[in-house]
Amino acid sequence: MNKFSFKIEQEIPGKLGRAGVITTPHGEIKTPAFVTVGTKATVKALTPEQVASVGAQVVLGNTYHLYLEPGAGVVEKAGGVGKFMNWSGPTMTDSGGFQVFSLGAAFGQKGVSKFATKQENSRGFTPEGPYADKNFFDSPLAKIDEDGVTFKSHIDGSEHRFTPESSIQIQQQLGADIIFAFDECTSPQASYEYQQEAMERTHAWAKRSLAEHKKNPNGQSLFGIVQGGRHQDLRQESARVIGGMDFAGFGIGGSFNKDDMDTAVGWVNQILPTEKPRHLLGIGAVEDLIGAVEQGCDTFDCVAPTRMARNGTLETVAGRLNILNAQYKTDFSPIEKDCGCYTCKNYTRAYLAHLFRSKEMLGATLASIHNLYFFINFVNQMREAILSNRFADFKQLWLNNKNRSL
Repeated sequence: MNKFSFKIEQEIPGKLGRAGVITTPHGEIKTPAFVTVGTKATVKALTPEQVASVGAQVVLGNTYHLYLEPGAGVVEKAGGVGKFMNWSGPTMTDSGGFQVFSLGAAFGQKGVSKFATKQENSRGFTPEGPYADKNFFDSPLAKIDEDGVTFKSHIDGSEHRFTPESSIQIQQQLGADIIFAFDECTSPQASYEYQQEAMERTHAWAKRSLAEHKKNPNGQSLFGIVQGGRHQDLRQESARVIGGMDFAGFGIGGSFNKDDMDTAVGWVNQILPTEKPRHLLGIGAVEDLIGAVEQGCDTFDCVAPTRMARNGTLETVAGRLNILNAQYKTDFSPIEKDCGCYTCKNYTRAYLAHLFRSKEMLGATLASIHNLYFFINFVNQMREAILSNRFADFKQLWLNNKNRSL
């Protein structure tokens, strides 16, 4: 079994970004790397062989969902999430914190929770209102306290509880190579006072997560998570506190507004230990990935490629296209000229338009293959640009929306 390690191979001159290699018990991750999301031990619409064929290096499972279905004990008996889903490469699991947040603090907020449907929670909080009441996170589905969070399953309404200790125990059962400390993910709309309160709670939970992990390391590597919202002083304080703990690497939590994400990531990565890897949670737009890499992030996960694919939205170098638009019904060109994915080599836009209009399952598979290949290949190109000292030129070409292949 290989010991976890991180080696920096090349840095971007004058920037925080770098290319490197993370070594895990199930193989290497060449960074920067896009992490493919397999929420319920499956990358939706794809077999593990198809996931591997697009160049995916690592798959991330979701602790909240796997805890509810099929149960961490079942995954453990199968030999861990990798064996359970027939994926032989490196694996990650998140802590479940974001899903719990989406059931509580973000209940009813557009673009945050796919579980929440009400626009007003039991405290009368609305998405437009202030986060003045520290108990605003009371909702029909979740309640946070200093020790952990009590929540109701979105599946059947049954009540459950996560604490830092139980989150680590569940992730140990799931058996991923890289796991994350339990944290409280806040909304970017939250008040400064609440962001500070949640950050301090995250720090306390990080210590407890680390202590629980050390009882049974299980060959896994634990990453701590930096929070603090969009506030520079809080982000820097969180980076100092979490960066000073004995984690194998670090996750950078959300709560960014898109227009200040790069800056906020820079605040954090200027402080976090250089020699340890940094994972940016839940970021997937092309422009965001460029900024994240330049500011020193090594890995990132996002459901966007496969979620967009299932809705008929396809990524190209010129931007996104909706395959349901009428113009594609008789367009017999590939999704993307010169794309190396299986879909573009074998099928046309017209065929995909037919599949989606006919609601055929194959449409989601072929679209997901293309989108995942696009994201993974894009990040691989950034890695090669860093290794050959061409990152600045690469970035400029992409942002100018010209020929994006160097």
